[in-house]
Amino acid sequence: MTFDQALYEQIVRRNPAEPEFHQAVAEVLEAIQPALHRDPGLRDAAMLERLCEPERHLMFRVVWTGDDGRVHVNRGYRVEFSSALGPYKGGLRFHRDVTLGTVKFLAFEQIFKNALTGLGLGAGKGGSDFDPAGRSDAEIMRFCQSFMTELHRHIGPETDVPAGDIGVGSREIGYLFGQYKRLTNRYAAGTLTGKDPLLGGIPARPEATGYGTVYFLDAMLTAGGKDLDGRTAIVSGSGNVAFHAIAKLRALGANPVTCSDSGGFLHDPRGIDLDVLHELKVARRGRLSEYPDHVPSARYVPGGTPWEVPGTVALPCATQNELGEQDARTLVKNDLLAVAEGANMPCTPAALQVFREAGVALGPGKAANAGGVATSGLEMRQNAARERWSFERTDQALQEIMADIHTTCLATAEDHGAPGDYVTGAAIAGFRTVVAAMDAGGYI
Repeated sequence: MTFDQALYEQIVRRNPAEPEFHQAVAEVLEAIQPALHRDPGLRDAAMLERLCEPERHLMFRVVWTGDDGRVHVNRGYRVEFSSALGPYKGGLRFHRDVTLGTVKFLAFEQIFKNALTGLGLGAGKGGSDFDPAGRSDAEIMRFCQSFMTELHRHIGPETDVPAGDIGVGSREIGYLFGQYKRLTNRYAAGTLTGKDPLLGGIPARPEATGYGTVYFLDAMLTAGGKDLDGRTAIVSGSGNVAFHAIAKLRALGANPVTCSDSGGFLHDPRGIDLDVLHELKVARRGRLSEYPDHVPSARYVPGGTPWEVPGTVALPCATQNELGEQDARTLVKNDLLAVAEGANMPCTPAALQVFREAGVALGPGKAANAGGVATSGLEMRQNAARERWSFERTDQALQEIMADIHTTCLATAEDHGAPGDYVTGAAIAGFRTVVAAMDAGGYI
């Protein structure tokens, strides 16, 4: 590590058993070194220590009743990390593996991602170890209502604005919003984003993270004198982000040939059939392993990962640390040109180093998947003005924001002696914006 080892060790000691948070902090501290060398004053007033310490942790019990009458107890979390730039903003994740450390790392990443959008958003993240898979709509509704019964005390349009994430789509957001209205007697549409348009949601929000990742990937390729047309794309995941990334890749002329789930990966050399994927994963909430029953050209590989399939662009869109060193070496051997992170921190540090050494263009999640929160910010704007945006207007604004983020990352990297290094550019650009706001707000 090239950064302040003593500071990092202090953070690890103060946040034990949270390896993902430690990893996220380490990656940022290393990436911002050029800025710290140029301006040592950025360390003054314990700025780095304050940046890495959440403003508030919330942890609470969530009690709900299953359809069989059995009482269940889960744990809810909300980490309100930074309000330097605006109200806390970030999603809620419902998954059995969610812990405080998971939420903290996601909230920390959100600081820089939200800063890059330029929309005046603070950073937070939340969730629960509740797993919606296999649960009925009624069970999910009761869980969401119990979850919001505690959370409603801490959120609001000018305070903290949750959204969706893994396991939390428009259905869950709708249940959460309905309970928020019931408890507060306020139709404060800007309190949650990712809502159904009937509840004040904005068109293109479900598509935004996947679309935005592809827009950023396309911008990276264009900056290198290339384009997406005809490229074979390797995509992981099969949820909301992956599905819409695949859709946009196809629209821009690429051929996405893989996707994956917790059991393995799917390879369809003719290109993923969106209609079949939608029917399996969205309409029926089925398994990806059923896809070859509908498309004979495809194969499903249990226990595998898609990174063994040759392709020129890769989009990890599943979860954190899904792409390791050996995966990266395999991709590089297969003539990989660029990676755009659709998930949060999907590449391990060793994988990032492999890509860096091979000269692969890498769009970090802080930049490449910022389209989701950017569109959430647009939804907040729509709600505040009591407007109804069209899909086209939202998508156009998303494209402009992703183009601006790409330009900012590239220019910042160049200015700090790391031309073409999007990881460095994204971290420094977000860092300098947040630190300037923290400094202006005083020692709080």
